[in-house]
Amino acid sequence: MIGVLGVAGVMFLVNGGKPIGSDKGSGICKITVTADILNVRSGPGDMQPIVSTMQRDAVADAQPRVESGYRMLSDRRWVSTQFVALTSDSTCT
Repeated sequence: MIGVLGVAGVMFLVNGGKPIGSDKGSGICKITVTADILNVRSGPGDMQPIVSTMQRDAVADAQPRVESGYRMLSDRRWVSTQFVALTSDSTCT
């Protein structure tokens, strides 16, 4: 029992003093498309294949993760940060 509590304590400290998994669902990350038509890509970069498109004013769930000027959407697809804006209720940066 003490070993389990010790491991849990170490994991708590490693996670910055927050319970493990406390980040899940604690914030809102949504984007709104600002371009007329936005290419959605399979990876973070303009050389990645286009997997779909989104229309102006479309709203999508996103992740806080930004890489090479691209934000990851919740379904692991990517959009250019240049052509999206965070919604007013988003808590991600």
